[in-house]
Parts: sequence; C-alpha cells; structure tokens
Amino acid sequence: MTMFSQLLLAVFDRSAGFRALGGQDSRSIEELAQALVGSDGEISGRTTGQLILERYEKLDDSGKLAFFRHIVHAMNIDPDAVRKALTAYEIEANKESYRAFMTAAEPPRQEFFRRLNGVAGATERLVRMRADLLRMVQDEPAIAALDLDLRHLFASWFNRGFLVLRPIDWRSPAHVLEKIIAYEAVHEIMSWDDLRRRVEPGDRRCFAFFHPAMPDEPLIFMEVALTKGEPVSVQDLLAEDRAGLSAQEADTAVFYSISNCQAGLASISFGSSLIKQVAADLALELPGLKTFVTLSPIPGFARWIKEEGTSFDHDSPAELRAMAALYLTTARRRDGLPLDPVARFHLNNGAKVHDIHAGADLSDKGQGQSFGAMVNYLYDLRKLSQNHERFANAQKVAMSSEIRTLVATARKIIARRPASDEPTL
Repeated sequence: MTMFSQLLLAVFDRSAGFRALGGQDSRSIEELAQALVGSDGEISGRTTGQLILERYEKLDDSGKLAFFRHIVHAMNIDPDAVRKALTAYEIEANKESYRAFMTAAEPPRQEFFRRLNGVAGATERLVRMRADLLRMVQDEPAIAALDLDLRHLFASWFNRGFLVLRPIDWRSPAHVLEKIIAYEAVHEIMSWDDLRRRVEPGDRRCFAFFHPAMPDEPLIFMEVALTKGEPVSVQDLLAEDRAGLSAQEADTAVFYSISNCQAGLASISFGSSLIKQVAADLALELPGLKTFVTLSPIPGFARWIKEEGTSFDHDSPAELRAMAALYLTTARRRDGLPLDPVARFHLNNGAKVHDIHAGADLSDKGQGQSFGAMVNYLYDLRKLSQNHERFANAQKVAMSSEIRTLVATARKIIARRPASDEPTL
C-alpha cells in the first residue's frame, strides 16, 4: 500500500469514526461540553469537540442560548479558590503560587474553547458562534462574560503576527471576489462590472487580511484609488467613464473604503494594522506617492445636527463644511472621545482631520447620514505616532489649518442663528 493510500484510509477511518460516534452518542451538548473539559486524550477530545460543533450548528436560537447559559454558569471561576490562591501568592510569591493563582483565575470555559479550536476547521466555526452570541447578548446580559472570554482568546488567535496581507485583483479566486462584493459595507458594489472597475485597473488596489485557519475568508479589506491630487467626491472615484491613470503618475493614495467582514470578530482590531501596512507597502512600491488620505463617511453628522437643534443653510457648501468640521472636532461622548465612530478610528490611528467636501457622496445613504459631506483623514507616516499619543493621552484631535478655519466659521454661524428643532434643509 502506498503512503498516499494509507493517508486516505486514515482520513476515511477517522471520518467514519466521527460519523459512528455522532450517531451513537446520546449525551446532550451540555454533557459533551463537560466531557471535553475533563478529557485527557487528544483524539477523544477532538472527536468530542467535533460532535459539539456539529450539534451546536443544528440548534435554533433558543437552544444556542441555553448552551451559552450552561457554559457561563457551569464553567465559571470559583471565587473562593481565587481568593485562596491570591492569598497564598501574597504570602509567598513564587512560580508555584503564581501558577496556582493563574489556574484559579481563568474560567474553565476558556480551556473549553481552546480544546474546541483543536478540531479541524473549528476557528471559523467559533467565529460564527461568537456572531450568534453577540446577537443574543443584548437581551441576555448574563452571558456577556462569555463574550469577554472569546474576545480574549480571539485577540491572541488573530493577532497581527498571524495575519496574512493579500492583494485582491481580477485574477483572485471567484469565491473570494464574491465575498468582497458581499462584505463591502461603505460603497455598495452593484455588479461584477462594478467590482472589476475597482480591482483591475492599474490605478486601483484592494488588500485584505486573511488568517491561516480561514484561508478563504477575508477578515477585513480596503479599497485604494491612486490619483493625482486629493479626492473631493466618491462619485468621481467610482465613475464608470473616469479617465484612467498609470500607477507611476499618481501622487496620492486614497483609502476610500474599509470593510470588516466577520461579525464574530467585532472589537478585534485589524483596521489600523491594515492601513499602516498598505501605506508602507505602497510607499515602497511607488516612490512618487506623497500623500495618503482617506475619503471617509461622516455617519453621525446628520443625527447630531438634529439632536443639537442647530440651524444652518444646507444648500451652502461653505456652511455644510463648517458644521461638519465642528462636529468632527468637538462633538464628544461621555468618555471624552469623538462622537463619530469613523473619526475615533482614524484619529486613534494617528491620522488628522484634513479637509471636508460637500456633495462628496450623493447616494441616499450619504445624504441621510451626512447631507452628502465626506472627510479626508491624512495619514502622514512621519507623524502617526505623535498624533496617536496626543489623542490617546489627552483626546487631542489633530487637524489641519483648513479645518481650524472651518471650525471658527461654524461658531460664527451658530452665534448669528438661533437654534431650532430642525436644521434648515
């Protein structure tokens, strides 16, 4: 028998074993979960883990919620054990007492998920499991601790060292291109022709992070336009009849769309690493690129205007730009961070608010969330660390002189116009 034949036989034998065990094992999914945590055998553990994943995927939402409740309560930490271990460590801090404290302080459910992840293909299934959990946690706060456990584990399993940056172009596998269409969250891709215009021309780029355990599933991707000069509208960037440009002629890289692809990886940050890696790679590939900017939406602007009852002339591009600048640089949450989620993301990356354009997004979505205004965030590779530190430590918003002027104009608009319940549209 050849080595290849032996390998195939082993695979089929293992698959048959899974099917046989799945058909014969009458234990509930909760009993299987307890068995997995208590298992010492690697093969039996993987078999049990496979069964758990298969059973879980057949559950309806009520069954999944019951499973989550069981994992939270049955595999929780023992507070008394934690206190005793901490006391022992305080009395004599050594390797053994520290190990005992770490063991007591970690809930058994974290080891449960680690063992589940030992099953072939389990990582992607666990990401989908967390997506289910996030859907349910709003109505069931008691299972929120389970999300913290998964987030802790995912932060290690999906750290930057494991991520693979891959370019996406028209020659990429069709199943990957289909997912780019499906996951695009900023500017909808209307057709295969629309996608082709975004990834095939020489002045267009698309990059995605992948994980070795999920090689066919992009985690996050970014679309880039190479241009001469800074962009003023997304319509111009995506126009069907736009004039092409060779990459060597471009002096500006425009990051116009960043889309997270996996709901189960919410709060696991990839975007900052993606932007900085792409910017660095493009700077090496194309030395003529001098400017790296986004063309970003302003999703909370219209809502803020309505809630503040601020009146301004919506038909005046100058007033619209001024009020948008005021919103991005002064509207804050209770924790002192910018109210706008896109602004928080880019400012924390070390970018600065660079310019604002009226009429930049004429789509229904753009009109509804920001009256059609968009913003450029500038990524100056020499100042990213400095800007990030000021923002992280003092919530200081980096901004251009143009933005400062617009903010001053907005304050004058507010001073001369009384507030009202609705903006002047």
